[in-house]
Amino acid sequence: MNIAVVGGGVRCRELIKIIKNHTFREISPQIIGVADINENAPGFILARENGLFVTRDYNDFFNRNDIDLIIELTGNMKIYNDILKKKERNVRAIASKTARLFWEISRISDKQKQTTERLQETKKLYKTAVNELIQEDVLVISSDYRVVDANDTLLKKLGLRRDEAIGHFCYEITHHKDRPCSGEDHPCPLFQTLSNKESFQTTHTHLDKNGNKIYYSISTYPIFDNDTVTGAIEISRDITKDINLQKAMMQQEKLASVGRLSAGVAHEINNPLTTILTTAMLIQEDLTPDDPIYQELNTVTDETLRCRKIVTSLLNFARQSNPTKKENSINAIVAETILLTQKQAAFKDLVIEAHYAEGIPPVNVDKGQIQQAFINLIINAIEAAEPGGKISLTTHFSPLNCMVEIMVTDNGKGMTEEIIDKIFDPFFTDKKSGTGLGLAITHGIIEQHGGAIDVKSTPHEGSTFIIRFPVTKGDTHAAEPPHSDHR
Repeated sequence: MNIAVVGGGVRCRELIKIIKNHTFREISPQIIGVADINENAPGFILARENGLFVTRDYNDFFNRNDIDLIIELTGNMKIYNDILKKKERNVRAIASKTARLFWEISRISDKQKQTTERLQETKKLYKTAVNELIQEDVLVISSDYRVVDANDTLLKKLGLRRDEAIGHFCYEITHHKDRPCSGEDHPCPLFQTLSNKESFQTTHTHLDKNGNKIYYSISTYPIFDNDTVTGAIEISRDITKDINLQKAMMQQEKLASVGRLSAGVAHEINNPLTTILTTAMLIQEDLTPDDPIYQELNTVTDETLRCRKIVTSLLNFARQSNPTKKENSINAIVAETILLTQKQAAFKDLVIEAHYAEGIPPVNVDKGQIQQAFINLIINAIEAAEPGGKISLTTHFSPLNCMVEIMVTDNGKGMTEEIIDKIFDPFFTDKKSGTGLGLAITHGIIEQHGGAIDVKSTPHEGSTFIIRFPVTKGDTHAAEPPHSDHR
């Protein structure tokens, strides 16, 4: 592990001596560079005497590709924040207080050097350090999987008080499970650290206080009592935005490829389908309805029409055009969409309800495309709901994150987690007569408008599709008038 140090004071000098003279069992750290504006700083002088790279500007470290860890020892959080912004993603960074935390924890294992006063000081230092870590969540876990401590950042994300976390099993509060994580896809980092007595890294999927998925890159570091690992410090980083961005890019690439393929296939198939349909109808004209061949030709005609419907869907999918955006009232678009789909719902004895939030600012969208997306979602809800059921559309505006939210809810059969993971894939469908393109088209439209679409569903309990559109902060004052509930 190659380490660069920002801050060449006394602590830097001590760190150089420790790493140089200590025999490490699990890793092989080495300091390769020191930065300090004061060339007479003791750590700076010792580094220069040992032939290490020295510089007055820590920005020189960002031009190197052989650094694994940057330790900031100046105590200046502005410098630490600047390091976090400029460093490569594969390079770790530790703030001064965090470094002191590990320093003190390592000393705890040496009982001969401990005193009651030092232990109290370490505890105070630890509490200060873990609650000032930036962009990282910290858990201290004992060998029996119970939480010893957690920093404020993690507690806020989980929606827990400290006393609701400490003493409970880690897998209970982070995964809502009754047993430790296991398996190749979800290994338990604590188990690996306890077994191998070394650090371990993995990626996990957690649930926040609202039940939404959040993805974490997790690293665990062993806590030693002599040669026994008594627990671990778990440091987690939220990589949800990175994962979602990667998924979105893969989805867009998939849609573009399928669109190009669909256009070519659809044009090639459309002409022979027309010939088959016309021929079948012409033959029927020479037969009586009670002729067995007449009935067989009916089947040919029906199936050909179904194929044409699929081809039409393919062409619509392939012809997705760039949206022509204008300011529109989202409540008005929802209201018009309900009018277009009410009769179809009535045929199945379904009621469509709408609940409009007040003061929603206009959104910059292509009205026709967004209406098409809403129609697709409502038709899906109609097909999923049982006769006599209800479909609800709800609008909401969040001034905090400047997002307009539309929810389409049905009380139908719901979906399993396996289906939810594939629901927006082109050609995936769990319906006998579906083409698997409606939700793929809807997803593409929402993404083209800079929005996002998500689904929550439980088998036998219905489904809710959530669409979110960003609103320009400068436009939030132009709130549209409220709509009354529409039924």
